[in-house]
Amino acid sequence: MSDVDPTFFSFPTFDHDSCAEDGDLICLGSAAAGDGYIDVTPMPQHTNTTSPPPLQLNTVGRILYRYPVLAWPATISTTFTVRISKDPNSIGSGDGMTFVMAEDNGPSPEKSYGAFLGLLNKTTKSGTQLGVEMDTYYNNEFDPDDNHIGIDTDRIASIATVSLNNIGVDLKLGAEVTVKINYNGWQKKLQIYAAFAGAPLVSVLNYTIIMEKTVPQSVYVGFTGSTGIVSESHQILNWVFNSVPLPQNSLNDGNDRAEKTKKILMITSPVVCGALVLAVIVYIMVKTCRKKPVKTRKGTDIESQTRSAANTPKMFSFKDLSKATLNFNKDNLLGTGGFGSVYRGFISDPPTTIAVKRISATSKQGEREFLAEICTIGRLRHKNIVQLQGWCHEGDHLLLVYEFMPNGSLDLFISKVFLDWQTRYKILTGLASALLYLHEECGSTVVHRDVKPNNVMLDSEYNACLGDFGLARFFQNEEAVTTILAGTPGYLAPECTYTGRATPESDIFSYGVVVLEVVCGRRCNSIIGQTNIVDYVWNLHGKGELLNCVDRKLEGSYAEEEIKRVLAIGLACSHPDPTLRPTMRKVIQVFMNPNEPIVDVPESRPSAIYVTVYSQSPSSMNILGSSTHSGSSSSKLSEETAP
Repeated sequence: MSDVDPTFFSFPTFDHDSCAEDGDLICLGSAAAGDGYIDVTPMPQHTNTTSPPPLQLNTVGRILYRYPVLAWPATISTTFTVRISKDPNSIGSGDGMTFVMAEDNGPSPEKSYGAFLGLLNKTTKSGTQLGVEMDTYYNNEFDPDDNHIGIDTDRIASIATVSLNNIGVDLKLGAEVTVKINYNGWQKKLQIYAAFAGAPLVSVLNYTIIMEKTVPQSVYVGFTGSTGIVSESHQILNWVFNSVPLPQNSLNDGNDRAEKTKKILMITSPVVCGALVLAVIVYIMVKTCRKKPVKTRKGTDIESQTRSAANTPKMFSFKDLSKATLNFNKDNLLGTGGFGSVYRGFISDPPTTIAVKRISATSKQGEREFLAEICTIGRLRHKNIVQLQGWCHEGDHLLLVYEFMPNGSLDLFISKVFLDWQTRYKILTGLASALLYLHEECGSTVVHRDVKPNNVMLDSEYNACLGDFGLARFFQNEEAVTTILAGTPGYLAPECTYTGRATPESDIFSYGVVVLEVVCGRRCNSIIGQTNIVDYVWNLHGKGELLNCVDRKLEGSYAEEEIKRVLAIGLACSHPDPTLRPTMRKVIQVFMNPNEPIVDVPESRPSAIYVTVYSQSPSSMNILGSSTHSGSSSSKLSEETAP
């Protein structure tokens, strides 16, 4: 098995420091960092003269992530948004750009402009790189048209191409286009999706490729772009990348039937979740059918399989966890929640401080939480999400093992312990990054359903880590209505009371409440008949006294414009109409770029409650991630009493 850790990075936006010497990106050739984007090849700059600027012909740009990543054995996923704009003074548009997996972090080859797309030239050696091209110039000897995606390796002619005309996407419009590339290291399948930004991604190209025969084991990932006899600009607006190591036996080509069976059993991280849940179900069945708990062979097999797969939660014995917590000594008790208690523990191999959540097995809801945690957080890897390290189910014992967070949860600091403004800003940015990952970047949309300060943990440097996924659900293909209203009063979006349905937008509402709590330094009051923090801040906003809500303990030690922007985010996220709440990507862009246009906030809080009305057909239900939804519409359900 590979000992390499997973690689995950996310650039929701870019700034001028992105390509600095201490930045995470390397810009080569014509590439340069801008305000909210990266120019791979720039648009000509206008001067004070009346003549048009010179065309950017025969230019090449390259941008690379500064650190190498694992190409194989691994499963890889990357998503990015590009904008390709034709030079108005050029007679045509071209040539295009690529996502590249390169053998080194050097510049593009010499004379790689034009049709070579900054990726290769006539003498480029084979077996050193992989590119996914977005080609905008028609070369009749090897291109299907001037608007296609292709897979490139060792020659200018792509090994596979597809026209984007098939899905109605035109790369040359100057519009934002999102592309997603997945590589399944078990199946050797490269799958490419594309769509205009904000629209559902469409699968456009699937191709079998053996990564270890194509690129070195360690590669540099990034983008290239070029112009030739015509000119256009190529911009990267955001970028997410994830590489998860796989066992060495995943490198087998799969011709042997026995190896095929092993591949099915030794599954990658999304499916490991299912295997873990199956193990727990088997254990529960054994518990109910036999008086004495017995560790089944099936459970042993699944445990060995999960150990063979990289970076999956480990199965602990109850004896080991009891020893780690000194028999769950009350001196190690960190806190108590609705479904159990959390203890500090210590394991010696490797020496690590852990947090052990002991769930009450007498509660069916506790068992559901146990399964939900394994099925969601067990497959997630992000710096702002608490990592699930392991689990245990023996007899009536249900336990989950997490990384230890030395500063506890955020609720311990709101109104109780002073945090300076820079720390608060960092916490809110980290929490937004975690939700962006769940909603858009982790492969399948995950709705947390209980975002609140109690579930935001703080590490030793006060970085926010979202935890407690006991109520979380994968959103795709979920039923429209749940029988139990999940979440915490005060943080629950108003439409959930009527629909019983949690969505990414309801998570965003909860995030908005947390933003207001952190800025104001007071907890949300959910007692009926008393003003909660959302109404409180909206009232001050309507009176033009917004800054009066800011925590007095800050004593003015903050930039007024910055704190106004953060409060605007909090109010916009808590808008009663879910379709008017900003996405988490927009929130991150506002936090990371002071020049990002802020979201519009009404002068007073709208008094209506809006709900989304769904079609009865399950096939018409889609992930809610934009302001327009197929098969649904936002409708005013009732009127609140205006505050």
